[in-house]
Amino acid sequence: MHPLRLGIDTGGTYTDAVLLDDHGAVVSTAKALTTHHQLTAGIHEALGQLPKEQLGQSALVSLSTTLATNAVVEGRGTPVCLLLAGYTPKQVDQAQLEQIVRGGGCTLITGGHDAGGAEREVLDLARARQAILEQRDEVAAFGVSSLFGVRNPEHERRLRKLVNSLTDKPVTCGHELASQLDAPRRALTVALNASLIPYIDELIRAIQTILGEYRISAPLMMVKGDGSLISAELALSRPVETILSGPAASVMGATLMHRQDNAIIADMGGTTTDIAIVTQGQPVVSAKATVIGEWRPMIEAVRVFSVGLGGDSEARFQGGVGLAIGPRRVIPMSLLAHRNPEILAILEQRVTAPASARSNRFAVPIFAEASQRRKFSQIEEKAWQRLNEGPLDLEEIAETDRELTRAVARLVRGGVAIYSGFTPTDAAHVLGKVDHWSVRAAELAAVIWARQMRQIYGWGQFDLADPAAPSQVVHDYVIKAICQTLVSACLATDPQQHNHAERERTARLFSEWITGFTPMDAGLFSVQLDPERTLVAVGAPATVYYPAVAEQFRIPLALPEHAAVANAIGAVAGSIVQRVQITVTQPIQGIFRVFRPDGPADHANLEQALSDAEFQATALARVHAANAGAQEIRTSVARDLDSVDDPDSPAVVFFEGRITATATGRPAVGSGPAALPETATSVQSRADPSNQQN
Repeated sequence: MHPLRLGIDTGGTYTDAVLLDDHGAVVSTAKALTTHHQLTAGIHEALGQLPKEQLGQSALVSLSTTLATNAVVEGRGTPVCLLLAGYTPKQVDQAQLEQIVRGGGCTLITGGHDAGGAEREVLDLARARQAILEQRDEVAAFGVSSLFGVRNPEHERRLRKLVNSLTDKPVTCGHELASQLDAPRRALTVALNASLIPYIDELIRAIQTILGEYRISAPLMMVKGDGSLISAELALSRPVETILSGPAASVMGATLMHRQDNAIIADMGGTTTDIAIVTQGQPVVSAKATVIGEWRPMIEAVRVFSVGLGGDSEARFQGGVGLAIGPRRVIPMSLLAHRNPEILAILEQRVTAPASARSNRFAVPIFAEASQRRKFSQIEEKAWQRLNEGPLDLEEIAETDRELTRAVARLVRGGVAIYSGFTPTDAAHVLGKVDHWSVRAAELAAVIWARQMRQIYGWGQFDLADPAAPSQVVHDYVIKAICQTLVSACLATDPQQHNHAERERTARLFSEWITGFTPMDAGLFSVQLDPERTLVAVGAPATVYYPAVAEQFRIPLALPEHAAVANAIGAVAGSIVQRVQITVTQPIQGIFRVFRPDGPADHANLEQALSDAEFQATALARVHAANAGAQEIRTSVARDLDSVDDPDSPAVVFFEGRITATATGRPAVGSGPAALPETATSVQSRADPSNQQN
């Protein structure tokens, strides 16, 4: 028997699985609905579709997911206590950290270092202790960031030690996630990392439980945002690196299935559209231009432009605009009725009733972490219990229990529950472009939605008995929105550009010129995408929308054979890559300072300082690669020096240098998965049937 590689992708709508042979050829594929309230169910269903004998030949299992990306785009996450040493209120506001901690808190503590690594102020451990004791039962995780912590991590390490002595909640330190300066952005990255730990914990434990049931003894890896792999244990401590796991895996899968020197890769899922640019056969990897929704975390990732536009995005009315789609994800009505057939009878009655804003609105549970459950009020706990019994009809309970209705709304805002609504997926069902869920529910939802738009908002001129017309409007809007998103992604390449609104206005104008929505007079000039660049479209809805997009842009289109499971293919296509960067400066003439992992070290000679930095970076990169699960590790070192060769000076004038060591290796195959620590987080995993709770 030849060993196979098993790739699994858990997305917002689907869970995909694929088996690849040693040459990267697809042996078997599977697709099932993601079951957010019990992740094991969807994963079980997907793996159950693969040939059992071949599944048993799995020598490596690798996982990608869009759950973290979706959580960030949709504004979800678990509560975090952020300990900030040396920060100012202005920096907290600048990074919008109060929004990121998801109901936790930001605590400013005296401390921090200066740019040379010297202590600015004594660390106030008493204030930190007070904050930890106040927050430890209210949050899911802690995050620590100190001013110039990348130049001297002493205060971050002391704060982590204090957190560990007072609670078993996980703690994230900024210097372990990023090596670049920019304290507010580094704190943002820390907060995101801490808030996502329970999501990744839940997913990894679910996968491990199922692999045990299938008697698959193979290393479990996870895709990072740069397309490389890390062990599941390391992913659990650094989940922010998996924020773009799903999009990176789709890029890796697309490039494997359709090798193209110059391409635009577009992956459309249920929640987001993710776009990457491939030039000379390689996607761009950057720590500066990563964009997820409105956030720019400090993570090294395939440069992906990710926006809230997917098959499950809500079609809605927006004041002053009219039709808008997304960024909020809802459960498509066709899917809701597919899972809960009793919904059809309600929709049949509602299609002739007076329209309200709740006519298509039901609510279902997603996931509530333990610290979130503890914060539920009595009425919110009642709502949570009701949600776990089945979909809640908002139209019905609004008439009988307004308090319960408001409680459900709070749970949705908190990201632990989700509404249903009319979506592009429903419109595609009505138009006959797909038929995997309830077509009848989609038709009824389209009519109800058209009545809402007309009777409540005064928008739209539809025959209120015809589901096709409103569905066509939504379908056409999605194609136009994809065109604008592709142009916006091509413009979002400057890491210093922060004016999101200006970029969107420019993208809309260019898109309308390129596609001909807005004609130009007398052919004075023309705008077009590079006709030599192929649009490679992957993801479940790719065949529904992208032929029309490529036609309007007048560029070649590639729809790979296994485009619908590109993420799962990409999950096992990568190798392990770990990079470590160490900075060298010259704080005063003739003194060269190396910012080593254990603190600054000074040298009297530049070459000695650079050699020290290379040794430190190489050793640490090898350790990181081994911890990530690599074997046969190879290393390389690059120098990036800022210096001036002044003819009036006897020597080159050195300002600053960055030494980057890269360690690469193949995943260790067949050695069996490592056990996750019991106290990795405070989450009680639903992967264990004994932990099932309402």
